[in-house]
Amino acid sequence: MRAPIGDFDNARPAPDCLELLTEPVAAAVRAWQGAVPADQLLYVDTDPEIADTAVFVAHHGSRLLDESANCVIVAGKRGEATTLAACVVRSATRVDVNGVVRRHLGSRKVRFAPMDTAIGATGMEYGGVTPIGLPGDWPVLVDATVVDTPWVLIGSGRRRGKLIVPGKAFAELPGAVVLEGLGVPVS
Repeated sequence: MRAPIGDFDNARPAPDCLELLTEPVAAAVRAWQGAVPADQLLYVDTDPEIADTAVFVAHHGSRLLDESANCVIVAGKRGEATTLAACVVRSATRVDVNGVVRRHLGSRKVRFAPMDTAIGATGMEYGGVTPIGLPGDWPVLVDATVVDTPWVLIGSGRRRGKLIVPGKAFAELPGAVVLEGLGVPVS
């Protein structure tokens, strides 16, 4: 099957290739509910050596920059309490950590979670984190422009492979909050 975006000829419905996903992502696909059917979550096989956004876009074409998103894990701290959250923004932007994220989480300080924390808490590989399959009690902050994008390329939980998902599906994820201005242009 040809993917709806990109130059991928090997797109398959994610429910048909659960063995290629990390356990948290596979579990989320198995339990998928909502307006977007699970078979519209597509898996495409990709080279793990080019998983990072800049290299991936250079290889597959700059058009994908507008059709892909990054999921980053942040840690908000207020007093002794730390809140882990996911932020999903278009790849051409960066997360407004010290503005939108800090205010939304009610934290005094927010930083990107250390790699060990991010992979340990998500059960996913660094460089492949996706908002699909995150712990259900986490806030999943999604930039409104991601939801408005017809098809979005995002990590699959591993460095090998990506998911292509209808943008509106991100608004239905457990813990999802759609925010204007979460992603700001890279300067």
